[in-house]
Amino acid sequence: MTEDQFTPQHPTEQYGQREGQPAQQQSAPGSTREMGPKPDHGEESYRGSDRLSGKRAVITGGDSGIGRAVAIAFAREGADVLVSYLGEEEEADARETVALIEQAGRRGVAVRTDLREEANCRELVERAVADLGGIDILVNNAAYQMSQDNGLLDISTEQFDRVFKTNVYAMFWLCKLAVPHMREGSTIINTSSIQAFDPSPQLLDYATTKAAIANFSKALALNLAERGIRVNAVAPGPIWTPLIPATMPEEKVKQFGTDVPLGRPGQPAELAPAYVFFASQESSYVTGEILGVTGGKPTK
Repeated sequence: MTEDQFTPQHPTEQYGQREGQPAQQQSAPGSTREMGPKPDHGEESYRGSDRLSGKRAVITGGDSGIGRAVAIAFAREGADVLVSYLGEEEEADARETVALIEQAGRRGVAVRTDLREEANCRELVERAVADLGGIDILVNNAAYQMSQDNGLLDISTEQFDRVFKTNVYAMFWLCKLAVPHMREGSTIINTSSIQAFDPSPQLLDYATTKAAIANFSKALALNLAERGIRVNAVAPGPIWTPLIPATMPEEKVKQFGTDVPLGRPGQPAELAPAYVFFASQESSYVTGEILGVTGGKPTK
């Protein structure tokens, strides 16, 4: 745990996971409560400074992990936040995220929906416009992965379809539906991955979608520049979220994140400042960029 995001610390020693973490596994989609050690989403550490005052943000997959950390940061920077989550299993996490948004004095809304259906994406955008009064920031963060030891030969058509519908189709639909409601100065932030640049065979389908997200973000930035809407992406490295014990074998979970130069997995709270930067006016001359938060693994 860090005192706040400005407190200097040795980056390899922060959070104490250089030797890995206990072997553990959960059924998908995973729960924050069952993880050990518990991820840091910035609940006690993120300090805001009104950089998003009056903004209205939509964050998909905002119940836990990176999405929750971004929701907390946005709220403490002054934004109202709507988060989406998939199913009943994530409901407790989603309620907790909304409570944290509200503790920051901002409006929080949680919407349970399956973004693999275009109609549900439309309803989510309509709900954001109705409940928040508009959309200034769209964060496409919801994702699905499932590690397969034999790569290609173990990936079923059903899994391939689910990964692409969740990671790519939903992003496309939400951008297309949200843009007509976004004013000049609005921002879209997509979540890519180190897997877009350094893919693992066990995550072949997931890595492919994350590369697609990176290129989609660059092309959309060119497309929307004249509208005054900026588009960027964050590429996380190995981040300690419920997705890890829910989609990887126990032994891989035990060593997760120890192979990067900083020697440990990142925490969701360490991603939040990158999203705040892209959402704020401070990045007014930045569009079409991919910012890696990878523990030292290169994204070029």
